[in-house]
Amino acid sequence: MKKAKKNRDRAALNSPLIRRPIQKCFWLFLLPTFAAFCIGFLYPFCKGLFLSFCDFKTTKNWTWAGIKNYIAAFQDKSFGHAFWYTALFAVISLVLINVIAFAIAYALTRGIRGSNLFRTVFFMPNLIGGIVLGYIWSMIFDGILTHYGTSILLETKYGFWGLIILMCWQQIGYMMIIYIAGLQSVPEDMLEAAKIDGATKWQTLWRVTIPNVMPSITICTFLTLTNSFKLFDQNLALTEGRPFIMQPGGLTVKTTEMLALNIVNSFYSSNVNSRGVGQAKAVLFFILVAAIGLIQLKSTRSKEVQQ
Repeated sequence: MKKAKKNRDRAALNSPLIRRPIQKCFWLFLLPTFAAFCIGFLYPFCKGLFLSFCDFKTTKNWTWAGIKNYIAAFQDKSFGHAFWYTALFAVISLVLINVIAFAIAYALTRGIRGSNLFRTVFFMPNLIGGIVLGYIWSMIFDGILTHYGTSILLETKYGFWGLIILMCWQQIGYMMIIYIAGLQSVPEDMLEAAKIDGATKWQTLWRVTIPNVMPSITICTFLTLTNSFKLFDQNLALTEGRPFIMQPGGLTVKTTEMLALNIVNSFYSSNVNSRGVGQAKAVLFFILVAAIGLIQLKSTRSKEVQQ
């Protein structure tokens, strides 16, 4: 009786009398989201793209400059240093975060006691803002390094590894949750078949578990890679780009300054004419992050198991 009623309700919802009015008015549901997308993303992006070809003090006070800003951005040694510094940081963070997060997720899905408590504890750092984390870890590192007569702001290597530790501590818990969801979705019959065939735990992990968790690996590597390139607030709070070195000609290069911080410093420097250069750097930054993200998604999706 209940099953027949459920079938009648389902048939009523799928009837043309109900579906046609919804299909005709779909734009009413789409319009608010589309309007928010245009106002919050599309218009600012197009405006910023236009201003990257201009010299300006405000968005309404501009003069056309052509590709001069892009030439200046490519010639800026601090921008080049920030790019390679960020690339190295992104590669090391990508490996460490995903390996450690997967290892923790794999351990917590083995049925150990207190796994729910461990999940909560590992995830909690992700709830803390980047600025707060930066200042907390700055005090921790300086408290340790003062015993050796130095500071995180005095040596580039300490600033670099400080950022790596901070990024790992914040991101591992979030990636762990995604990996746990992927590990729990691995078909039990495949694991049982591997066990019956005599596969060891290591062989099962590499031949069965990891191929089935590739969708989660795709998501986590994409998030880690893009977050590493976009890192700003942690970099600002922990090192502010310091220490710095003087280049010939009086140019100052901050040795722990990442791309996002370099762009902001260029835009808000004492030279108001550099705002166009900062905007050009922002456009190049967008293209770089989008290209790297798309390449990574394509490369990892090709390895996913079709179920």
